[in-house]
Parts: sequence; structure tokens; C-alpha cells
Amino acid sequence: MNDWPEGWSDDNRGTRHGRGSAGAQPEGARVMRQVRRGPSAPPYGAGVPQQPSYVDGRGHDDGGHDAYDGGYNTGQVYGAPGGRGPDGPGAAAGRAPRPAPNWRRRIKWTAITVATVVVVTSVATYFWADSKLRREVDLSTVIDRPEGGDGTNYLIVGSDSREGMSKQDEKNLHTGGAEGKRTDSMMILHVGGNGDTLVSLPRDSDVEIPSYRGSASGKTYPARGRHEKLNAAYAEDGPTLLVRAVEYNTGLHIDHYVEIGFQGFADIVDAVGGVDITIDKGFKDKWSGADFKAGKQTLDGRQALAFVRTRHAFAASDLQRTKNQQKFLAALAHQVATPSTVLNPFKLYPTMGAGLDSLIVDKDMSLWDLASMFWAMKGVSGGDGTSMNMPISGSAGGNLLWDKAKVKTLVKELNNDEKVTVAGG
Repeated sequence: MNDWPEGWSDDNRGTRHGRGSAGAQPEGARVMRQVRRGPSAPPYGAGVPQQPSYVDGRGHDDGGHDAYDGGYNTGQVYGAPGGRGPDGPGAAAGRAPRPAPNWRRRIKWTAITVATVVVVTSVATYFWADSKLRREVDLSTVIDRPEGGDGTNYLIVGSDSREGMSKQDEKNLHTGGAEGKRTDSMMILHVGGNGDTLVSLPRDSDVEIPSYRGSASGKTYPARGRHEKLNAAYAEDGPTLLVRAVEYNTGLHIDHYVEIGFQGFADIVDAVGGVDITIDKGFKDKWSGADFKAGKQTLDGRQALAFVRTRHAFAASDLQRTKNQQKFLAALAHQVATPSTVLNPFKLYPTMGAGLDSLIVDKDMSLWDLASMFWAMKGVSGGDGTSMNMPISGSAGGNLLWDKAKVKTLVKELNNDEKVTVAGG
């Protein structure tokens, strides 16, 4: 029985080998796919070596290899020359390599940006500060003025003005509630090229009240030869008569006027965070509220005001007070100019605001003039100038008499911008 399909028999199977063939010889060679190696690999870095391609036994490429390998056998793979990776020519149409950063260009634009911010901030600060200055004193109304000398002279006044203070403020600061304004301190600051000089004028100084033009009425009042304490001139007709009296009794031309009241003074000290000062000997004064022990300490606004106003605790009341005022103002100027204040906008702007809000200046005062005054005060406190009282020769009727010979020499040296040789009282 033949189990093969119809038309097939063991006889027509032929002599076969493989597949169970019983033939003694192998069947003829079939067309088989052979491996043909491509060219040798290119040098390192030029791309990936060419991959093998498949050919048939007759040495011909498989007719469908292009569709099969999609170009793989030509080396068109990631990172190969001519391929589609970022390192090949195809990168121009795909992802280009990131260029190296241009640090010179970055530094240039950073510098330009910083400089622009600094300039804009400085200009804005200048106009803000300039708008806050209270230019209320007209020195052009002062009559019969002496000629100006070399350098610049500032008359710096601390008044007992209670402007803007509540009853509670007056109580806390121990100022009382007196009407009107008087001067608690007066100083002449000479700024020149041969050293700066700060001269305190005791409020009890005996001066002659000269002829003057009324600040409100415009009427000229003739001199009557009367003598008063210096602070009485301010009480009589304000800043312009005070300037007139100082110029008449010294012969020194006053270029600028600066005044600050009680509240403004305390606000500046608080805004700067207090002022460090060393008190040589402790003292108390119920009138000013002073209660200090000897040694180094930090004074807040209330304590600072008590320190510069105290007079009843000292034997030479007015002279000692002027020395305390100079000492404190020097410490205040130093504190304001420290980097912790100047470089900290959260301290600098409140300090500037408190100072500018409370200052009353002459109409010709500029911010540059004010800055010059401040730096001169700081210089005097640092030992770069001279700090002194007006030379005193004695007293009469409770008024302090100036030493006329020494005052004449002092004024001559200041007018000529010479080094001061006169000793103060």
C-alpha cells in the first residue's frame, strides 16, 4: 500500500539527502543567503563601521535589502557621518550643538544693567531728597552783611521747636509745652581747604542786637545799643535776626543756615538705630530727663535729646552743654556714615527721611551743600578738623562775655581759610 500522495511514490522521490532522504549524495546546493562584509571600518571618530549586507549565493544583493535594512548597512545610524544624528550633516536640520557661552558679552551686559540701575536709583533718590528739603529761610533779607571770605560757613541751630509733637511726646521727651521757639544750641561750621572748624556759640553769649529788617513786616528796626543773650535774637525775630546778630558781633559771613527741632533730632537718632557714645562722668537732670551712668552706651532718641539739652547738672552749665552737643553730633555723624547704615536701604532711607523732614534751611541750600556740611561734621569728629567753644573772657549779669581779641583772630583765620590757632573757652 502506497502511503504517499497520488502521483508520488518512493521511486519518483529520487535520491535525496536531508529531510530524511536516503540518497548517498547530498542534494544540489540551494541558493542560500551569504554574508558579505563591507569595506573596513573608518578611523575612530569618523562614524560607526559599515554593517554587513546580505547577498545570495550567486553574489547578488538580496533584492529587497534596501527596504529591509532602511539604510543600516550603509552606516546611516545615530552619530554617523551623513546620518541623522546631531553630529552629522543632518544636524543643521535637527538639533544643532549648543555654542560655547560668550562670557565677555555676558559680563558687558551685566555691567551695563548694574550701572543703569545705580544711575536710575541715584537720580530718583536725589529728586526725592531735594523735594523734602524745607527751604524756608531767606538770607537775602539780612541787611548790612560782611563780605564773604574763603571757604563756606554754616550756622547750625538746634531749636526747642515742638512742631508736630503731641502732649504725650512732650511728656516722653521732657520738653515741656512752652509756646514759640528758642535756640538750645548754635554752632558755626567752617568748611575750607585747610581743615574744617566747628565753633559752638553758647546760648548765654552776650551780644548786641543790631539794626535789622523784620522777617514778617519787612520794616527796618534801628539799633538801640541793647545787649541780650544770643538766643534772645532768635526768639525776637527768628532765623534772619539770629544770622544778622552773629554776623554783626563776629564779622563772619554766614553762607547757609540749618535748623532742627526736638522731634526731628530724636527721630534721626531712632532711625539710625541709636548712637554709641562714651560718657566720662554720670549725671542726672530732672529738667531734661537725663539719668546717665559713666561708660560706653547706646542712646536712643529720647536719651540723646536729654544728653544734649542738660545744663542744670553742670557748674559751667552752658559751656559744658556745648561740649556735650559737639561730642554727640560727632558720634551721630560717624554712626550715620557707617557701612551698616549707608549700604542698608532699610536704614538709610528712613534716616534720610527723618533728617530731611525735620530740617529747615535757607533758600539757596542745595543737597550738595548739605552733604558737604555733613561730611565736614564727620571729618571734625574723626580728628581731621578743630572743635572748640567761642573764646570766653568772663561773664556779666549771667551773660558770657566773648574774648574780643581772640574772636578777632579766630574770624581772621576763618575768613582767610587758615589753620585755627586760637583756643576756645
